Amino acid sequence: MKTIGLLGGMSWESTALYYKLINEEVKKQLGGLHSAKVVIYSVDFDEIEKLQHCGNWDETAKILSQASKNIQNASADFIVLCTNTMHKVLPQIQKNIEIPFLHIADATGKKLQEQEIEKVGLLGTAFTMKQEFYKERINKNFNIEVIIPNEEDINIVHKIIYEELCLGIVKENSKKEYLRIIDDLVSKGVQGVILGCTEIGMLIKNEDTKVKLFDTTHIHSLEAVKKALEN
Repeated sequence: MKTIGLLGGMSWESTALYYKLINEEVKKQLGGLHSAKVVIYSVDFDEIEKLQHCGNWDETAKILSQASKNIQNASADFIVLCTNTMHKVLPQIQKNIEIPFLHIADATGKKLQEQEIEKVGLLGTAFTMKQEFYKERINKNFNIEVIIPNEEDINIVHKIIYEELCLGIVKENSKKEYLRIIDDLVSKGVQGVILGCTEIGMLIKNEDTKVKLFDTTHIHSLEAVKKALEN
């Protein structure tokens, strides 16, 4: 079994979910008392969040590069970056280490292709929804059209992530807003919706809506197990 490096803390709630999902899947596949070989490095999200919102992405890349070196030094075989948004700086981080990352958009794109999705909605932070680093990768590598909400709804989704979900707060009114926004995306012809922030799965479940939901935390975790157990 390969050792999985989890680069987390953005937020710690979703990182804890990664750890749980990965170990559950290893136990499911191997049985008995098996659990995953995991190295976790968790950063201080307050520091990262402030840099995100003032646009200092280079500094976030420096912090995550050092964290990645620490994971590499702890003998991980590959790294799972437990956040969608910070994949924005993944090319900068990868230059500083030798072990590979398992890209969350690639894992998600593969799942979308398996489900024969050609047009998909995307929910996430404003950075993930509006910038090209995520949408373009799915579009270019998997030939899938990515649709995002309108500007007002982007702000609502973003605010709920940072002011509620990242703090472990789940509100019924926020769930209703997300479901309304999902319905609007469906009216634009999407065949599924990417929950493109690792916390959104805390709020919205598959049983909440008729459209297919693609929870990136769950998809990324299962892909990590697949890679860890492959020959």
